[in-house]
Amino acid sequence: MRKVGFIVFAWLLSVPLAFCQVPTRANIFLGYSLSNVNAFDFDQGRHLYLHGWEGSFEVKVVRWVGFVADVDDRSGSPCRAGVISCYPGNTNISQSDLLFGPRGSVRLGPVRPFVEALFGFEHVATNTFGPDRSFAYAVGGGLDYKIARPLAWRFQGDYMQTKLFTTTQNNARLSTGIVVRF
Repeated sequence: MRKVGFIVFAWLLSVPLAFCQVPTRANIFLGYSLSNVNAFDFDQGRHLYLHGWEGSFEVKVVRWVGFVADVDDRSGSPCRAGVISCYPGNTNISQSDLLFGPRGSVRLGPVRPFVEALFGFEHVATNTFGPDRSFAYAVGGGLDYKIARPLAWRFQGDYMQTKLFTTTQNNARLSTGIVVRF
């Protein structure tokens, strides 16, 4: 399994290098990320929100299609959020994602709406359940609003699915932050 994962990871890293042969444009995004998580099947009908950061790098393959490498890290505690009863600060959850895939976009004046389909891996670590890894995918979209020539502000939303601790999770991820185009 590790060998297959390494081969897929190496292939995904080599794809952007192949696109470097084509004159392209690119952008870098860095911002705040909020995730609504049902990762551990907490009952009581409450949601767990994890806060953190997200970054992505997009290389345009053709005018309307780019290839994206996306990484994020979020953390939180269901105890502090009142999701489960435990001693304050007793349980901490940290999620990290590494996703790759295509993004389609079109420029409409100062706004650039986009849709994306990203695939990769999620790693979750807790101090009570231990760590776990899973295949993950995210589908969603957003828009970049031009601030100045190289700068834009991004609003993004994704539906993410993973299978951690033998349970399928259907999560939402919202992100906002600055985009630098070059």
